[in-house]
Amino acid sequence: MGAFLTDLLELLTSFGYIGIALGLMVEIIPSEIVLAYGGYMVTKGIITFWGAVIAGIIGGTIAQWFLYWIGAYGGRPFLQKYGKYLFIREKHLDVSEKWFKEYGTGIVFTARFVPVVRHAISIPAGIAKMSFWKFTFLTILAMVPWSILFVYLGIQLKENWINIEEIATSYTIPFIVFAFVGVVLYFVFKKPASSQK
Repeated sequence: MGAFLTDLLELLTSFGYIGIALGLMVEIIPSEIVLAYGGYMVTKGIITFWGAVIAGIIGGTIAQWFLYWIGAYGGRPFLQKYGKYLFIREKHLDVSEKWFKEYGTGIVFTARFVPVVRHAISIPAGIAKMSFWKFTFLTILAMVPWSILFVYLGIQLKENWINIEEIATSYTIPFIVFAFVGVVLYFVFKKPASSQK
């Protein structure tokens, strides 16, 4: 991680819980790193474990609200013009739209564990005018294990929290497998229910 991002992370987290929430909201720094640094702060007694987790859940959820509203009120034209500033490419939007159309609203939960798509999936949810409260519920449901995992890893790594990117893959693979299994199961059970109508 570059010196600028390290300085930005330290500036954000100097605000404690609010800083962690802001870090996940702006998503300039990957959420895994912000949460891992939060875990490091727990080891220093600056914040508590559950406080860091809750801050992560709140910040991550609000970040997805913004993307949902962009989809609902700006749509694809807005993303084609400004998506690069949100680190979302058109190919990511294409994949997320395809998944949303094929697997329905349940994909909002499972896609949260898939890199890049976990952010882009909020946009087609907004475009489709998915129920805001259902969207929020599924997002929170996914943010809970995500936040717990990376705050915990930050605690285990302590001063080596910056190495989270190196070890994150081995921990996120089970989440990705779980996500795809969830998608398949959702689709299997959804299809017969639809055919009975």
